[in-house]
This record gives sequence, C-alpha cells and structure tokens, in this order.
Amino acid sequence: QVQLVESGGGLVQAGDSLRLSCKASGRRFSTVAMAWFRQAPGKEREFVAALSWRGRTTNYADSVKGRFTIDRDNAEATMYLQMNNLKPEDTAIYFCAARSDEFVYTGYDRQSSYDYWGQGTQVTVSS
Repeated sequence: QVQLVESGGGLVQAGDSLRLSCKASGRRFSTVAMAWFRQAPGKEREFVAALSWRGRTTNYADSVKGRFTIDRDNAEATMYLQMNNLKPEDTAIYFCAARSDEFVYTGYDRQSSYDYWGQGTQVTVSS
C-alpha cells in the first residue's frame, strides 16, 4: 500500500520558517517526480513546488520563489519543503504528491499528473 505522510506544519508568525517533510512508503519513489501543493480556506488547491526523481530539476510557483526550497533524500524516501520568510497568505493545508510513472517530469504543476497524495499538514501564519 502506497503511503505519503506529511509532517512539520504548525502555527508560526510572519517572517518565521518551517520545514515540512513527506515520508513515502509502499513502492520505490526514487524514480518518480514529486511535488507540494497547498489549499487555502475557500480556495482551490494550487501548485507550490516540484522536483524531479533525483532532485536535479526544481520548479516553484511565483508566489513562493526565493522563499521556499524543495528537496528530497531518496535514501530516506523523504521529500522536504523548507519555507522561509513565511507570510499570512502562505496559510493553507500543504499536501505532498508523487507520480506513478517513472522518469517523467512534464506537467509538474498539474494535480492530474500525480497519483499518490498525502493527507496534508496545516500551516498557519499569523501577522
């Protein structure tokens, strides 16, 4: 059974940092692209960041570029999202996602490209 489990969310103040983790299990993830999405209250889920299977290629939403960093440790089957200089508008439930097709990165910012999803972790940033 494939599982993605996020952790690291919490309540912080504007300007603080958080590091989210996504632990994968149930299959080999070192050959698939992964990503983070988020959903704010009353809004649709949106793309945050993605990285290729070895982490050599990364992409970010404009709203987080320069503040967030995505990376992965394939030996630990874990993906991370380092979030710095957090803003109130970053408040959302953050979801990690993984593809099932190996060595494919096209459509990295589309939800439909990902087959496995975590349950989400809440990030709340107060002003």
